[in-house]
Amino acid sequence: MTPPTDPRRLVPPSATGRVVVRDVRPTTPLGAPVKTVVGDPLEVSAELVRDGHGVLAARLRWRPVGSRSWSVAAAEPGDGRYRAELVVGEPGFVEFEVQAWLDRAATWRRDLARRAAAGQDLGVEFIVGAQLYEERAVALRGAARERVLDAAATLRSATCRDEVRLAAGTDDAVAAALESVPDVHELASSGRHLCRVDRERAVAGAWYELFPRSEGGFVAGSALWDRVEQVAADGFDVLYLPPIHPIGRTARKGRDNSTVARAGDVGSPWAIGAAEGGFDAVHPDLGTLADVERFVARVGELGMEVALDVALQCSPDHPWVREHPEWFEHLPDGTIRTAENPPKRYEDIYPLDFWPERESDRWALWEACCGVFEFWAERGVRIFRVDNPHTKPVAFWAWAIPRLQVRWPDLVFLAEAFTDPARMHTLAEVGFSQSYTYFTWRTTKWDLESYGEELAHGPGAAYFRPNFWPTTPDILAGPLRRGSPDQFRVRALLAATMSPSWGVYSGYELCEHTPQSESNEEFRNSEKYQLVQRDWSAPGSIAPFLAGLNRIRRAHPSLLRLHSLRFCRTDSDLVLAHTHHRRLAGSGDDAVIVVANLDPDREVETLVHLDPATVGLPGAESVPVRDELTGERWTWRAGPNYVRFAPGERVGHVLVVEHG
Repeated sequence: MTPPTDPRRLVPPSATGRVVVRDVRPTTPLGAPVKTVVGDPLEVSAELVRDGHGVLAARLRWRPVGSRSWSVAAAEPGDGRYRAELVVGEPGFVEFEVQAWLDRAATWRRDLARRAAAGQDLGVEFIVGAQLYEERAVALRGAARERVLDAAATLRSATCRDEVRLAAGTDDAVAAALESVPDVHELASSGRHLCRVDRERAVAGAWYELFPRSEGGFVAGSALWDRVEQVAADGFDVLYLPPIHPIGRTARKGRDNSTVARAGDVGSPWAIGAAEGGFDAVHPDLGTLADVERFVARVGELGMEVALDVALQCSPDHPWVREHPEWFEHLPDGTIRTAENPPKRYEDIYPLDFWPERESDRWALWEACCGVFEFWAERGVRIFRVDNPHTKPVAFWAWAIPRLQVRWPDLVFLAEAFTDPARMHTLAEVGFSQSYTYFTWRTTKWDLESYGEELAHGPGAAYFRPNFWPTTPDILAGPLRRGSPDQFRVRALLAATMSPSWGVYSGYELCEHTPQSESNEEFRNSEKYQLVQRDWSAPGSIAPFLAGLNRIRRAHPSLLRLHSLRFCRTDSDLVLAHTHHRRLAGSGDDAVIVVANLDPDREVETLVHLDPATVGLPGAESVPVRDELTGERWTWRAGPNYVRFAPGERVGHVLVVEHG
């Protein structure tokens, strides 16, 4: 094989200068934007490489995409990497880069001090330093420039004693002035990287899911309006609504997913579209579009937000089936293939073909699907729960989500991506704000600890944000199948304290626990296919416990970030313990110790081993704590601490560290 004429073609562009900036972090596998939250510092780090022994320097600079003005922070060296933090005050996309250079002035000062200590003649070095200071002063302004030029003049002065010239050359104020701007003599850059800056709700929130049709719809005065008052009072931030559109009649599903619908069966809300309209229409039984807009406004007045389910699929009666048959996959007999996940079939749903043969059809469909989000965003919806996004091309989401967020920077997207890890993480990379997770199926101590470590500290932590749900309308799994109220309590405790975002499906507070069958994870008499009337005043409700968890989360911001999650060693496989710690600007530290009995129907006692450093008290021998669930106070110790749990007494502790 003949090598290329120009060997530089074999060298990465970033390695063609003498200074090389490498291994910038954080990054994503695809090179998609990393993520942060408004007001949160994002640490950016890189390695710097150059031949020789000169002093290297670096800075981080960033700006909103499209802006001409940069913000800058000096990068500090340590552990072989240079680190700096960027902080952004509003949602949007930001570009950043690490700039690095040989700091000739710092190198000269270092070597000058060494030569002076060795008793060497410094005459020529003073002239070298003067020339260097004069060259660098060109980039300075005002008092800083004058300070550097004065030092240069002193260095050149043959009438000054060497001690005076040495002091001028090593003046800390001169060094500080020169550090404010890079030395362009060997300036290198990492190249531009992107960061998506989200608002708080994209990373942290308490979600509550309910079916509006079971609560009387959106018309003012219905039970739904009273219900949301209670949901808000229980401390939830997001009210998640399954699809609210007209439901198809062709192949409508009956109760418990029966393929035969009886008179009066309401069908699945995910079979979207009928003669009354499609994605931009409201089911007539729920009210009008104006009713929905009034309801969204009322939810906002209560301090919550509406999250709307967007399921990009159609019933056989959806207007798109008639108007755009090219957007669906057709079988050889001319019929449209229904949705399926063999052996499961969804006879009432036609999946959209996101990659039709003609490119023009593809773009028309993508524009139409993006228009669904635009329609509801124009009506005040800012959070979307997206159904089965992993069944649509990654390329569609990589195109649609940034496009939508440029217009509405505060949009939040939750991916219902119960799929393999690679696809789940890829969806997060290309734009989804957060994702459902495998929490529902993680039930043992080892499962929970290893999964928590992966989410908080694994490679995906820079872009993948979890949302923990103990159940969903589709999933009743693990210990909650025919589980006791204490099982429901402890799973809520884990979800609400291990993940910044968590959610429950309506009926969780009533501990609904009857599965469809021993082999089926769905609920019996599933609300997906029928109306469900609940008695919210029934005895035994754990709603006060859920409200208490939300109150604790709002009072303790350490629970609303994942990066501080640390697990404590316990001497029992039935007891899980973890800590969170967060240093708050201007208001001290916030730290929480959570201990949970994973088998709350059994009495368990064990030791929990605490490292005070994980709660912001390194070296402390004692740690005063208050249980936010009961108000009790104890003094915990560095090392082992005794805990005991009895059925019906308590399922765990949420211990707030009283830093004093």
